Amino acid sequence: MIAVRRVAAATMLAALAGISAPSAFAAATDDAPFLKAIHQGNLAEIAAGQDTGKNATTACVKTVGATLVRDHRRLDADVKALAGKLHVTLPAGPSPAQEQALAAVRAKAGTSTYDVAWLNTEATGHVEALALIDQEMGTGSNAEVKAAARAARPVVARHLELLRDCKAEIDRS
Repeated sequence: MIAVRRVAAATMLAALAGISAPSAFAAATDDAPFLKAIHQGNLAEIAAGQDTGKNATTACVKTVGATLVRDHRRLDADVKALAGKLHVTLPAGPSPAQEQALAAVRAKAGTSTYDVAWLNTEATGHVEALALIDQEMGTGSNAEVKAAARAARPVVARHLELLRDCKAEIDRS
């Protein structure tokens, strides 16, 4: 009888704790789509950056590609750590649309059209990522996720500058 009361009391306390205290898990639910999308974006950028080492024809694109790999690996390590802390399951790879975009660029491998297609695709992806980051910073509910978005923003913005500068360099030559 005492054991049954203890179990009932523990169950009641757990239920009350879940109702009365804001849960990190509840906040993560609202921000989970952001973490998942940013993780997929990081994976896509890493794959695209690695691809330049094999398929780009200009030093500029290869350099920008290597920078994307380095920086997006760092950003993704932070995303994975935060997602683990908040119990958010992340996708295993880039989205189908991201994979299709990379495949379309890869189809031009070894040509100057590859470099331009790669730069345009990456610029579009970084513009979309900045919009997603800005949205999270404005409407996100979890302070840690918003802080991670705020920390990632200058890195993604710098990448966009590098992509545009490289495109201008190619256009001049």
